[in-house]
Amino acid sequence: MAWHGSTDTKDRIFAALPYLLPLFYVVYAAPNPFQPFSYFLLKSFAILRVILIPLEPVKLLYTFIPFAGLVIFFVLFLAVVRNERISHFIRFNTLQAILLDLLLFLLALAFNIIVNPLLGGNLFALEIVYNIVFLGVLALCGYGIVQSLLGRYAEIPNLSEAVYAQVR
Repeated sequence: MAWHGSTDTKDRIFAALPYLLPLFYVVYAAPNPFQPFSYFLLKSFAILRVILIPLEPVKLLYTFIPFAGLVIFFVLFLAVVRNERISHFIRFNTLQAILLDLLLFLLALAFNIIVNPLLGGNLFALEIVYNIVFLGVLALCGYGIVQSLLGRYAEIPNLSEAVYAQVR
């Protein structure tokens, strides 16, 4: 859906880049630094480590800048999402990636408080839940990146509606 005009190649690339943040979060940071959501699947299927290649620059950024996640969040939100001089397409995809990252953060918090203590002894159930979250976020980020590169709005139910309400 491209109802705010057509997009050029530069807009498409810049709209796809923010989806690397939730992808980075699910691969490296959540919910436990020793066992992120991707831990079990990447341990079982080493070929999936190919998805780590585009995340290396983001990993370097997070390594060298203290509180990089918070800094990136505010920069993207204040300089991109709230800047009406930037195209609606870029702002829409940026906010959608930010909200997806925020949902992952809240999910990781819920895991640390509720799920990990309940499933702590049942490693098989924990592995299934981690794999579902990882594959779901991988699919959503892949969908967002592909749709952005094609110049289309990535319509994710409920999440896109919240984004449309905020980005005018």
